[in-house]
Amino acid sequence: MLHTNNPIIKHKAGLLNLAEELGNASCACKVMGVSRDTFYRYQELVEDGGTDALIEKTRRTPNLKNRVDEATEQSVLKYAIDFPAHGQHRTSNELRKLGVFVSGSGFRSIWLRHNLENFKKRLKALEDKVANDGIILTDAQVAALEKKKHDDEACGEIETHHPGYLGSQDPFYVGNLKGVGRIYQQTFVDTYSKTAFAKLYSTKPQSRQQICSTIKCYLISNSMSFLCYEY
Repeated sequence: MLHTNNPIIKHKAGLLNLAEELGNASCACKVMGVSRDTFYRYQELVEDGGTDALIEKTRRTPNLKNRVDEATEQSVLKYAIDFPAHGQHRTSNELRKLGVFVSGSGFRSIWLRHNLENFKKRLKALEDKVANDGIILTDAQVAALEKKKHDDEACGEIETHHPGYLGSQDPFYVGNLKGVGRIYQQTFVDTYSKTAFAKLYSTKPQSRQQICSTIKCYLISNSMSFLCYEY
């Protein structure tokens, strides 16, 4: 039985697992809508290289003649870290002033090879460099990091540092139970561990005391300390 979380090869592994479960490759191919030649090709790949061999390898070979020289590439990578908020065209324009002539699409090709093709990935590379090398940030780098922080907060993203640091809660109507009446659920979610704790009520919890009681039950059961705030 093959196990994988890779969505690209999940259907391929599923085909092989189905054939093993049914004990019939033809039937499995008919159910999955693929040919038997495809099935045996997948089977051969797994026998030779394991599950990872199911990931298709590109047949295209890089044309090294079209690449810039090493010094130019390093200049591009350094600029991406120094000014992560600059896009490919602005980067091209700024480096032309320093005598480095690469088109905007050329910059993107270099960034793609080094996993720097967007602002988020360039910021991640900057954070890794700070953590590994302990560099002193420039004004442009600080501004880029602060911009990302503000953007994350605007989208509802808040950084949490440990279990119990921040929780979210919400009461909602569940349904009607015969002999009891309306049923409400008070849910508390620890945003760090993504663990949820729920409590049912026969009346909608509206007071702060009822809300905090749910939170305290969760915290006590997990031996956590939590700053209780007004809702």
